[in-house]
Amino acid sequence: MKKRYLVISLIMLAIASLFIGVSSVNLKGIFQLDQEQLQILFVSRFPRLISIIIAGVSLSVCGLIMQQLTRNKFVSPTTAGTMDSARLGVLVSLMLFTSASPIQKMLVAFVFALLGTFLFMKILDKIKVKDRIFIPLVGLMLGNVISSITTFFAYKNDLIQSIASWLQGDFSTIISGQYELIYISIPLMIIAYLFANKFTIAGMGGEFAVNLGLNFKQVVNIGLIIVALVSSIVLLTVGMIPFLGLIVPNIVSIYTGDNLKKSLPHAALLGAVFVLACDILGRIIIYPYEISIGLMVGVIGSGIFLYLLMRRKAYE
Repeated sequence: MKKRYLVISLIMLAIASLFIGVSSVNLKGIFQLDQEQLQILFVSRFPRLISIIIAGVSLSVCGLIMQQLTRNKFVSPTTAGTMDSARLGVLVSLMLFTSASPIQKMLVAFVFALLGTFLFMKILDKIKVKDRIFIPLVGLMLGNVISSITTFFAYKNDLIQSIASWLQGDFSTIISGQYELIYISIPLMIIAYLFANKFTIAGMGGEFAVNLGLNFKQVVNIGLIIVALVSSIVLLTVGMIPFLGLIVPNIVSIYTGDNLKKSLPHAALLGAVFVLACDILGRIIIYPYEISIGLMVGVIGSGIFLYLLMRRKAYE
């Protein structure tokens, strides 16, 4: 899949996204400086589009980094307990700070996401398994345990409705002034690209990386910090988007291989295109109502994941 096709698809879908919605926006009204249409465009549609693209890029790249570092194609922030740990962090921030600011929530969620990811990596070091499917199952079980703890304390502190809002990804509430936190993901993606070659070497194994003069633990820690921080930011801004960091890196690796620096731009573009396409579908299927992005990506992504799972031997 050529990058130019992905770029063209992204541009076309982005333009379509700006003009699809319950409130009518058309080019004639924009060029005539219709204040109502301009307000819809700049307060709602542009922030939503930016959030979709950054979230799609960020989670896809994070999935690619995790798969490279764990040497497992079925690992992602949602199958390694990272997102569930970040949600626990959001609950803790709500319990500790009555009116927590977005930055406070992000920092606490980041700490918990990082601890959860390190715990997952520690478990992988302790158990030596040959079946690659077993590793993400361990991550899912870890995530379910953490999610159960979150639910228990949410019920106990009467915060179940507050924490439930972080469970389902949704772009419909994105407006100007409530999404800017997601911009932090952009410099993190640049750092990920700069470290791409080191992540590729680290993915070949600790002994091999050390023999090549690489500080293996430092590179792995940088990768996990990027994943944890981005996951926390996306969770706080948009909510949980399942399967995205799982299926996009797998599709990209089929036609680009395991060179992370080569795969990163493809994963970023495909992730943005996929989330944008799902969001547009969610807006038009039951128009004028809307299906959340978490549900759309979950349904379509689970189908793609099952297909990749059944065809994994052909792609190994």
